[in-house]
Amino acid sequence: MAAAATVGFFSYQIGIQAGKEEVMTLQPAYIMDTSLDKPEKVDIAVFWEAWNKVSQNFLDKNEIDAQKMIYGATAGMIQSLGDPYTTFFTPSQTESFNEELSGEYQGVGMVVGNREGQLTVVSPFKSSPADSAGLKPKDNILKIDDTFTKDLSIEEAVKIIKGPAGTSVRLLILRGDWNEPKEFVVKRDNIKIPTLEKEITADNIAVIKIYQFNRILPAEFGQAADEILNTPEVKKIVIDLRNNPGGFLEVAQEVTGWFLPKGQVVVWQDMGQDKEKKAYKSAGPYAFADYQIAVLINNGSASASEIMAGALRDQLGVKLIGEKSFGKGSVQEQINLSDRSSLKVTIAKWLTPNGTSIDKDGLEPDIEAKEEQSSNGEDVQLEKAIEFLKNLP
Repeated sequence: MAAAATVGFFSYQIGIQAGKEEVMTLQPAYIMDTSLDKPEKVDIAVFWEAWNKVSQNFLDKNEIDAQKMIYGATAGMIQSLGDPYTTFFTPSQTESFNEELSGEYQGVGMVVGNREGQLTVVSPFKSSPADSAGLKPKDNILKIDDTFTKDLSIEEAVKIIKGPAGTSVRLLILRGDWNEPKEFVVKRDNIKIPTLEKEITADNIAVIKIYQFNRILPAEFGQAADEILNTPEVKKIVIDLRNNPGGFLEVAQEVTGWFLPKGQVVVWQDMGQDKEKKAYKSAGPYAFADYQIAVLINNGSASASEIMAGALRDQLGVKLIGEKSFGKGSVQEQINLSDRSSLKVTIAKWLTPNGTSIDKDGLEPDIEAKEEQSSNGEDVQLEKAIEFLKNLP
């Protein structure tokens, strides 16, 4: 993808100065950002000045790694924007990030995010080490092993949390109703992120649990949909998006198309700065037009799952049952750079079809149900959704 800003370098020279200390020297450069209404000339000579001074004066010159310095400077530049979801990845971090998107990696099995400057659990995956240890959505992670998280980016934190299967990580957690933080020791494992589960209850209500909106979901959802459509007695569906941290917009758009008529808006992309909003619309097949639907959400429902839930409520009047969603409504795009490093850049915010912002605010449920188990071990939220559908004419 081409960068949105047109950046021209007036001068850019890197050279090696032959001398007794063999110090790298870099000449001043100027950047003209022509994307602004009033192009701004930025003098970055101080960067090269600092580079020269540290190269000349740093005690352990053998420890100077020019490439590492460039990556560090780039990461700092991106971090200065103050957006926890806009980040720079080195080539190795890019590889790790893409590995996680593929659905398998080694770690504790949870998604983390940033809420009001605090590293936070978005959702643990079902039956993962994080889930088994008792971690919950919206848990604040104060410390990872001996490293406080206050000044860590999300990616830096993830790098520390992840690790070889069989090793352990210590997490200092503060939960909303606790007076003091508690330490959790979580043993890492090979994590395979689940995608979808389907069941049909004794009341002939289909329950579709979507764990994430990854690349293989459309195929798995299509198979589940065909099975439901070929079971005539099933006319009601619970879509369970609890603890679903999101995934790809295009996947959420495609899956939502099973429920919305072709051409209806699934989500608006608001790119700000007086730019026209972009509509992502259903392409069908609208196969569940005659079905009654309920959607389960909770604190761990984020991003693409909030998009689907918001679209079904706004366009079809579907009831959201459970707890308020996480509120991750910003759009990130991965931009690959020339040396296999990459940027993950926030380019827009999501709005539901009715124009409601998802970011930070999240979605309020129409029918509130706390996450708990009944005395006989039943899932109270799921039972609430099933009971709601059973009572519909």
